[in-house]
Amino acid sequence: MFSGIAAVSVQSDKLFEISKNLEIFISVYKELNTNFADELDPGTLMRTAIDAMTHSLDPYTNFVSESQVESYWINDDEKYQGIGAKMNIIDKKLTVVEPYEGGPAIKAGIKAGDEIVSVDGINIEGKKLEEVNAIMRGLPGTDVMLGVRPNGSVSTENKKLTRGEVNIPNVPYSGFVADGVGYISLTVFTQNAGDNIKKALKELKDQNPNMAGVILDLRQNGGGLLHEAVNICNIFIPNGEIVVTTKSKIKERDQTFKTLAPPTDLDIPVAVLIDKRSASASEIVSGVLQDLDRAVLIGQRSFGKGLVQNTKDLPYNARLKLTTSKYYIPSGRCIQGVEYENGEPKDIPDSQRTKFKTKSGRIVLDGGGVTPDVKLAGNDVLPVTQALLDQYIIFEYVNLYTKDKDKIDAVGTFKFEKFEEFVQFVQKKSFKYETEAEKHLKKAKSEFEKLSNQSFADEISKLESRINNTKIDDLAKAKSQIISEIEKEIVTRYYFQKGKVQHTLDNDNEVKEAITILKDSNRYKKILSGK
Repeated sequence: MFSGIAAVSVQSDKLFEISKNLEIFISVYKELNTNFADELDPGTLMRTAIDAMTHSLDPYTNFVSESQVESYWINDDEKYQGIGAKMNIIDKKLTVVEPYEGGPAIKAGIKAGDEIVSVDGINIEGKKLEEVNAIMRGLPGTDVMLGVRPNGSVSTENKKLTRGEVNIPNVPYSGFVADGVGYISLTVFTQNAGDNIKKALKELKDQNPNMAGVILDLRQNGGGLLHEAVNICNIFIPNGEIVVTTKSKIKERDQTFKTLAPPTDLDIPVAVLIDKRSASASEIVSGVLQDLDRAVLIGQRSFGKGLVQNTKDLPYNARLKLTTSKYYIPSGRCIQGVEYENGEPKDIPDSQRTKFKTKSGRIVLDGGGVTPDVKLAGNDVLPVTQALLDQYIIFEYVNLYTKDKDKIDAVGTFKFEKFEEFVQFVQKKSFKYETEAEKHLKKAKSEFEKLSNQSFADEISKLESRINNTKIDDLAKAKSQIISEIEKEIVTRYYFQKGKVQHTLDNDNEVKEAITILKDSNRYKKILSGK
């Protein structure tokens, strides 16, 4: 009886707090709008307040205004299809970054590096990428006329494309990476991901019925459809097994998802590769297989996204996309990172994470992603390499490199051997790369400038000159990594995503470690038993 009264009292207090703070907020808004010295835009002011409120919660809760709704839904609605190419604004030009194998763009002869200047006669110069996407997309079977300037050309060609359903392969490559060890790459949890993994596994087993094991690569996989995560788990675990539970503030909305079909293979040894970009559905699959002691996880701790979002209608045709629940995997742990910094999950020390147990009693931790059973140092991209990628310097160099090449050597044998030429290309570009030393020097410079001391200014100038001279050295130090990125970009132009994945396997330390573990059944069993 008393507990019921207490609950009502708590709820009443909360409603009062909501009412009180809404009244305060409205009063502040009115006072600013009426009395602030400069003229204010009420819509901008309110949007700033709403964005601040949603961003304080998590990176996935956000407000979608009426003007954004159309492009928001077009981008999310599968019935609207584009031209089958990834595009971006580079040097203020809409550039094809990657045409997808089998898509309308490829069939029309459009290649990476080509510039799109018009869509159905509409000049798109100066338009934002979202605006262009809205113009470009349409129903499957409808035509679109593109004005295209081929890579390096100043003349425009008109190319007619028929929009179609572009199925970017979620399993771009599968094959054997060692005697008896299969490998399957999954890049995204889109429709039929489970069926495609199952098909790839069957083909591998048909080639070698006595497989030592299979590697499932979920690195750089940001997730996707929940039911496909369940389907993939179902390949390796029994029918009727709990995969994931979603829990929210409102208990009636809690859901449990179980496997619904007979498994494909309960016995084949499995190694799952994860890294700090493996998120959401990737973390469900890897976490479930770890909790049930069905696979050995190798790599780095995953991203830490265990949240479910839903979209709610708001007045005046606006929308609110908000987090409504969290994912929990069989051990009872939640993979969600509980702290954020600049929109990224903040690393939580293991000592602050709650302990749970796998089916065999191994200790696993919640919060901040899934920790692999075998931790390996990640191949972090060096700052100079990342700057070359972010500024599309490597992309532009490859445009030049591939311009008059109809073909390159086969995947696995192709080597890029013109690094000095690339360095000369970089030196001619307006490449802006800020080292850590520069960042610290900038702070020091602003402080010393306050002292108006010429000797300090001269010393800082000398340091700046020395730092600039070391930037070429940084290119040399990152040579092997830069060459790897150039090779991936070149190979993708000729062999698409399948070739890109295949090309990197020979020098992949995590794949090598997985092969070693799968070929050593005693070590594999020891890891899973925790002994």
